[in-house]
Amino acid sequence: MKQSNMLIPTLREMPSDAQVISHALMVRAGYVRQVSAGIYAYLPLANRVIEKFKTIMRQEFEKIGAVEMLAPALLTADLWRESGRYDTYGEDLYKLKNRDQSDFILGPTHEETLTYLVRDSVKSYKQLPLNLYQIQSKYRDEKRPRNGLLRTREFIMKDGYSFHKDYEDLDIAYEAYRQAYEAIFTRSGLDFKGIIGDGGAMGGKDSQEFMAVTPDRTDLDRWLVLDKSIPSIQDIPEDVLEQIKEELSSWLVSGEDTIAYSTESTYAANLEMATNEFKETSKVVSQEALVQVETPNCKTIDDVADFLDVPEEDTLKTLVFKADGELVVALLVGNDQVNDVKLKNYLGADFLEAASEEDVRPVFGASFGSLGPVNLLETVRIIADRKVKNTANVVVGANQDGFHLTGVNADRDFKAEYVDIREVKEGEVSPDGKGTLQFARGIEIGHIFKLGTRYSDSMGANILDENGRSVPIVMGCYGIGVSRILSAVIEQHARLFVNKTPKGDYRFAWGINFPKELAPFDVHLITVNTKDEVANDLTQSIENTLMAKGYEVLTDDRNERVGSKFSDSDLIGLPIRVTVGKKAADGIVEVKIKATGDSIEVHQDNLIETLEILTNEN
Repeated sequence: MKQSNMLIPTLREMPSDAQVISHALMVRAGYVRQVSAGIYAYLPLANRVIEKFKTIMRQEFEKIGAVEMLAPALLTADLWRESGRYDTYGEDLYKLKNRDQSDFILGPTHEETLTYLVRDSVKSYKQLPLNLYQIQSKYRDEKRPRNGLLRTREFIMKDGYSFHKDYEDLDIAYEAYRQAYEAIFTRSGLDFKGIIGDGGAMGGKDSQEFMAVTPDRTDLDRWLVLDKSIPSIQDIPEDVLEQIKEELSSWLVSGEDTIAYSTESTYAANLEMATNEFKETSKVVSQEALVQVETPNCKTIDDVADFLDVPEEDTLKTLVFKADGELVVALLVGNDQVNDVKLKNYLGADFLEAASEEDVRPVFGASFGSLGPVNLLETVRIIADRKVKNTANVVVGANQDGFHLTGVNADRDFKAEYVDIREVKEGEVSPDGKGTLQFARGIEIGHIFKLGTRYSDSMGANILDENGRSVPIVMGCYGIGVSRILSAVIEQHARLFVNKTPKGDYRFAWGINFPKELAPFDVHLITVNTKDEVANDLTQSIENTLMAKGYEVLTDDRNERVGSKFSDSDLIGLPIRVTVGKKAADGIVEVKIKATGDSIEVHQDNLIETLEILTNEN
């Protein structure tokens, strides 16, 4: 492909509105352009990457018997009313009317649509299992689109749905999809983790998220590609290294979620779902008497602990929520933070929000900062974190402004339901007892759910089982964020290229180092001087030879300065660069490996053999 025929609008500078490196490089390297807030055009290079990823997906899904189809993006609201999500999905749902004033939506996901299609076509267990998927644009009216393709209003998604006669059959498909996802992301050159996830708005039960891990900004070996004039990072002067570190730290870490993972096992979970090892203590402590003490101006755990000169672990924090409109108390030790998702899941609530002062005072008789679990109405549920079990003689709010109670003991002074509702902390023991928990940032790239009968129940999607009984179809759901894969790959494969000029000055510039599986082209073929007929002939000969061997070639035939050509090549990020320069008359070209910065001179007769060796090594 001649570069002069391509739309690749590269920029000299990083875009000022970009906060993460993947967004900045996608715009600067001419991969995407924003049409309006949260809505992007995928230019030719980006489209080629996305199509390559689609090919990988299709190959792996065919192995597990998943069949591709295509559903409409414009959906009748009636289906979403059947499932109950039309009124509960929230403000992200695009709602519109046609000329007859009938209600429609732009599909953010397609559980209802596929359930409807199967409901009207499948009547017997003998027609199952079915495993269907599609790749199409989805629409969600994000309040604050940000970070390029990571949070948009229109995005490309692979969504798959499996339909089964029972849960045993669902388990088989779920495991097959899990393995397919691992193969897809591995082939795509991604560093990822499969983690325990939350079903969220999809209504799933068991679920697993796949997260692309955001690289550590302090790992210079990971980020820097040194020119052959620089032997190692240790040879870079300290003041230049400081500039490089400052450049790296100037970009926000793009991970949307925090991953908690074990240092010594395979355990990994989204922070919303992560837990730690817990052991209930059996230490016997004599229980003190309840004493009410004045605690003026003490509104926080730290205030109370300092005023009464007690460790924060000897205090309990009382938080109040409204779960589907009902007041619920969450009780935690000291400064532990409540995990809203764990609490919401335990309560089985559709909506969970912090209670207001107006909600609290009529029930507790006090304001925030003085609330506690003692002497509450029996109608108020108290959900205590399991760590509360191991406390004795603690301090809690007295439900009187400016006062607290000391000598409080669970079970004697209040009754609670004990469950893990806290947010884990780094350094705590992994729940499997192997290693400690560490945190990393990640980008969600895939999610699989066991939906069960959530949609078949509400939409009447039933089959006749082996005994002739009418039973709901059991479902699974499997999504991959196709367009955000581009962001995840660039985030992980962005590189800061460092070179040393003949005068001894150090220069560094950002570029992309695409893995060969997703690179828009395999080889960037550059002619230094397009007015040199010998060089042009050699370029055309090499292009023909490479293409005949199956290589995808982008040939820079533009009449531009060689410096501009090399800068654009670094930005675009193809794995191999072949430069036809001063030795064209001798049939010699320069081959540069993007991943390492290494370059060698090769005769055109040995080019194919050299590329085969280099591509296998990298």
